[in-house]
Amino acid sequence: MTRPLFSHRPYWAKRYGVAPFLPTTRAEMDELGWDSCDVILVTGDAYIDHPSFGMALIGRLLESHGFRVGILDQPGWRDIADFQRLGPPNLYWGVTAGNMDSMVNRYTSDKKIRSDDAYTPGGVAGARPDRSVIVYAQRCREAYPGVPVVIGGIEASLRRIAHYDYWSDKVRRSVLVDAQADILIYGNAERAIVELTHRLAADEPIASIQDLRGSAFVGARDGFAELDSTQIDAPGPLGKPIDPYAMEPERAEAACATGEAAPAPLIQLRRARPERADRAHTALRLPSFEAVTADPVLYAHASRVLHLEQNPGNARALVQRHGIGPKAHDVWINPPPIPLTTAEMDALYELPYSRLPHPRHAEAKLPAYEMIKFSVTILRGCFGGCSFCSITEHEGRQIQSRSEGSILGEIERIRDVTPGFTGNISDLGGPTANMYRLACKTKEIEAACRKPSCVFPDICDNLGTDHSPLVQLYRKARVLPGVKRIFIASGVRYDLAVRSPEWIKELAQHHTGGYLKIAPEHTEDGPLTHMMKPGIGAYDRFKALFDRYTKEAGKEQYLIPYFIAAHPGTTDEDMLNLALWLKKNGFRPDQVQAFLPAPMATATAMYHTGLNPLKSLKARQQVPVVKSLERRRLHKAFLRYHDPHNWPVLRDALQQMGRADLIGPGKDKLVPSWQPSHAGAHGEGRRGPTISKTASANPNKRLPKRGTALTQHTGLPPGPRTKRPGR
Repeated sequence: MTRPLFSHRPYWAKRYGVAPFLPTTRAEMDELGWDSCDVILVTGDAYIDHPSFGMALIGRLLESHGFRVGILDQPGWRDIADFQRLGPPNLYWGVTAGNMDSMVNRYTSDKKIRSDDAYTPGGVAGARPDRSVIVYAQRCREAYPGVPVVIGGIEASLRRIAHYDYWSDKVRRSVLVDAQADILIYGNAERAIVELTHRLAADEPIASIQDLRGSAFVGARDGFAELDSTQIDAPGPLGKPIDPYAMEPERAEAACATGEAAPAPLIQLRRARPERADRAHTALRLPSFEAVTADPVLYAHASRVLHLEQNPGNARALVQRHGIGPKAHDVWINPPPIPLTTAEMDALYELPYSRLPHPRHAEAKLPAYEMIKFSVTILRGCFGGCSFCSITEHEGRQIQSRSEGSILGEIERIRDVTPGFTGNISDLGGPTANMYRLACKTKEIEAACRKPSCVFPDICDNLGTDHSPLVQLYRKARVLPGVKRIFIASGVRYDLAVRSPEWIKELAQHHTGGYLKIAPEHTEDGPLTHMMKPGIGAYDRFKALFDRYTKEAGKEQYLIPYFIAAHPGTTDEDMLNLALWLKKNGFRPDQVQAFLPAPMATATAMYHTGLNPLKSLKARQQVPVVKSLERRRLHKAFLRYHDPHNWPVLRDALQQMGRADLIGPGKDKLVPSWQPSHAGAHGEGRRGPTISKTASANPNKRLPKRGTALTQHTGLPPGPRTKRPGR
């Protein structure tokens, strides 16, 4: 039985009431009459008291339960002084990197350092350390030894298991081990964090709290049967090196070095027959950290099993050994959290947020805040399951929607209290624009389903696709007094949208401001299949409807498509065909995106192993992977085929591919055979204007600059919605 989120008896400190802002200094604590904080949240983002920012959401939630919550936002990490600013917390430290993974925040897909940080005052880069969760956790322990450390947010959530790390190009241990934290809370953290805090307040030792859904810890749980994951989903014959801890400890290291055959296993799993096992009391033992590091097949297998165990209705606990011999320890990952009900979502988003940056940031521009300050979250989660995206692993597949009344009430509060409001709501959405109130036709089918996506390879027959509640919400929102326009900026799932022409009509005629960003990601079946994305035909159908309704309204509006270069499953021929499609349709992308292997994503497992974990690994299906910097640049050059600086490399590639027929003058060619004076033979020289004999006044011929991409979702739990376009 799931306990309602707001059913706990408030903690005694409830008598202090609501803080205008959660305190960030000792002086602010004194103004509130506090002698100490019960919980101190440490975050890599500047503190903005808005429900799109994880620390504000968690802080206000704990405050509603009576706890005194302090915030250390972007503390100096080179010593412990900033971590002692508020004194020691009575219960625990809550540590997160912020609303973005700190490595994604700082480095591009080409591993270059970014020049800005949207979550820092003034957009200044460098305000947080690399691998912030590990660094912050270490400083917390140094500042006040013995105080429990709880880690969470996107960075911890996606590193809860042994994972491939793109920036170091190696498999890293669970961040729980590297941070030496007491517990990790992953995904939407509300239920787990509230339960954990009340139990710690009741003097329960944190080491004994092992039953929280959505948590991970180092240790073991009694009363569970164990199954070897390779027996549940066999990866096929396993090659050397063998599992180093499946033998006597004193022989493990030697076996690793020599590759000798393994003796009889030392670890005897408490086996249960799969068809008879009590899933709630069964754990799947994944291959160890050492095993997945040594064998790509086992890494791909572990990734596949983890993604199969993401449905809260049937997921089992996962266990993974880290280390060898006496130093070995198990990382235990409990099943995902139970989604919030509509009533719980309403109550959570109606907490007394000021919706403003902390006063000490009032004079600075915060790009992330500017993007979302007039937006409203209406839903969480995504059942799309795109292999390159981390939303499903973090927020879950089940859509959690707010009520219509709660959403309209928030719009009115923005109108009445948010400074600078001019009548325009910048977004009503979430991870996607159009999954509001969409769900499986029955709870029983939903609880039993183990598919990674509800819309791939096609929309499931059991999925409801009725957009009428969303259309009704839009119509009520746009007639509220004082509201001029309601824009939709979240990603449009266009394969779902074509099931509801009425929604597309509403979107095109009332909620689009000239351009609508949308992301088919590719045109070719190879990469689209590995992305778990619909074919380009779905985009074509959506565009036809969008253009039709735009014309009926007498407007001039355009779709702005975005694409990913160098995604696993993409060949040079695929990128050539995409470039030809772009030229045929008159698109000339200015800024392009190359695939960035985010921790724990299925596409990252493809990138690292060259195998396809979307399929049974018995067949060991190979995946084309683009890793070299030279080929990644080539794939990006195909997207910017119109830039003269890319013509030399494209000419060389076309000749090597046997497609020299695409070099020369004419609309049917991809690049000319000549080079303009401002771009040398190898792209040297001053960058000049794009050469085009077909340039026109059509705004769709040249796309506007893309701006800062907030490429990952949510802090602890969700943060500003990524502005990735429709998916």
